[in-house]
Order: sequence, then structure tokens, then C-alpha cells
Amino acid sequence: MRKFRGAAALILVAGLLAGAAPAPAASLASAAADQKAFQDNFRSRFPAVPFADFANGPYSVNAPMRKQWEEIMQFPPYDFALDEGKTEFAKPFANGKTYADCFPNGGIGIRQDFPYFDGKTGEVVTLDLAINRCRQANGEKPLKYQTGMMASLTAYMAETSRGKPFDIKIPDDPRALAAYEAGKKYFYTRRGQLNFACASCHVGAAGQRMRGDILAPALGILAAFPIYRSDWGSMGTIDRRFTSCSAQMRSTPLPPQDPAYRNLEYFLSYMSNGVPISGPGTRP
Repeated sequence: MRKFRGAAALILVAGLLAGAAPAPAASLASAAADQKAFQDNFRSRFPAVPFADFANGPYSVNAPMRKQWEEIMQFPPYDFALDEGKTEFAKPFANGKTYADCFPNGGIGIRQDFPYFDGKTGEVVTLDLAINRCRQANGEKPLKYQTGMMASLTAYMAETSRGKPFDIKIPDDPRALAAYEAGKKYFYTRRGQLNFACASCHVGAAGQRMRGDILAPALGILAAFPIYRSDWGSMGTIDRRFTSCSAQMRSTPLPPQDPAYRNLEYFLSYMSNGVPISGPGTRP
């Protein structure tokens, strides 16, 4: 438990952000201040890490792990997913249209703009959700969210955005600010039998070891998704990681694309603005 003592102040602040004390009303200015404080925290704690390198998760903060990763990347274990996703992306639906017809710029180089807040529907739209809505609008069945073709499609689309920094917007809309605040609260709220918050591992203990894993900093933590994890033996989407983290905290996972998970993705992506997309990625 000594590994976590140095994070006590951070977790105390996290509790305040989660609603343990009254907070000022959310605003675009307060969200921007959150983002600056969040990024400054990781910059100060890991001064040797270039800002863009936070896109590489645990490999940015642990030299031995990075060396192993660089060796693995000579033959990336996700190449099969890239090939499958590229083929699927170009394949016409039964009505003759393709995924390219559903997205700006034909779906190429747009990963950094997701998730976004849709003013028409009043909700956060992730890339995964947009893909299934595209399919359904064209008479196709939705894909499963955590593995398989969804992971392959998002891997291909992420690869076309590599190097482009997250550019998540919070529009001047109280519903968007509410979604952002809900994502922030989820991130800092303790839950499950272990009484951990997302922040317990990825803010307070970032860069430290838990069992066999190095805990990735929350800054840029979604930049490499979807990922191939060795313990999965397959590709997985952000949804898969959220549900597996919930299970590891002995908390009941939410359904894929639950609004709470989408709001969490919105918060984390906004906090990571400026960090380049590096997906698809690989983790132990």
C-alpha cells in the first residue's frame, strides 16, 4: 500500500471533484481550467516524458517496458485487424453505400475528433456508436461493441489519424457541460468492492506497478485504442477496457456504450487534447 501513499493528496482532490463538497457550476472556463490542471499534473510528475509521448501509455513512463514494446512493434500483433478493417471499410453495404458516406472526409483521418457532443440528440457520440448508427441507417445489423469487426474498423480508422492530436470540443450547451461533468464525476468516484476510482490507478498511482502491470497515466490513455492485449489474445475497443476495469475493481460493468461510459470517454479525451492519436496499439 506504500505505493499509493504519495497519491493521497491527489485522491483527496479527486473526491472533492466527485462531489464530496459543493462545486461551482460547470462552465467552458472551468472545463478548460480542469484540462490545464490535469495536463500540468502529468507534465510535472513525468518531466522527462515529451507531451506527445503520453500517447504511448505505460511505455512512456517505464524504460524496460518500452524496450520490450519496441521489439514487439517490429511485427505488430494488430496488423491482422488493420487489414480486416480496411477491407470492411471499403466494402459496400447492400444498398451500395459505404462507411465513407457516413463520415466527414470519407471517414479518413477523423479519429481525433471523437467522441463529440451531438447537439441534435443531446448526447455524446463515440466513433463506435457512429459506426453502428451508420450501419443501421444503411439497413445493416449493428456490430458487437467490444471485439471483432468493431475493433478492426476502429483500428483502421485510428491508423488513418495517427499523429493527429485529440481535438475534442465542448460546445456552449448546458447539456454538453453536463455530459462532461458526468464523465469527470465517473472518473473520480470510487466504486466496487475494492473502493477504487479510475483516478486511483491512472492519476494517483500512474507509472507504478500493480501486479504485473505498469499503470498508464490517464493523460492520453485512450490515444492508442483499440488495442491488442496479450492477456486478451485479441483486439479490444475502449468499451472492452472500461468493462474489464470495472470487473477488476469488483464493480458491476455497465452495458457497452452506456451513456456513463460515453461521458467518461468524452472527459478523458477532452483532458487529452493535444496528445496525438497512436492507435491501434498493444498492451501486455
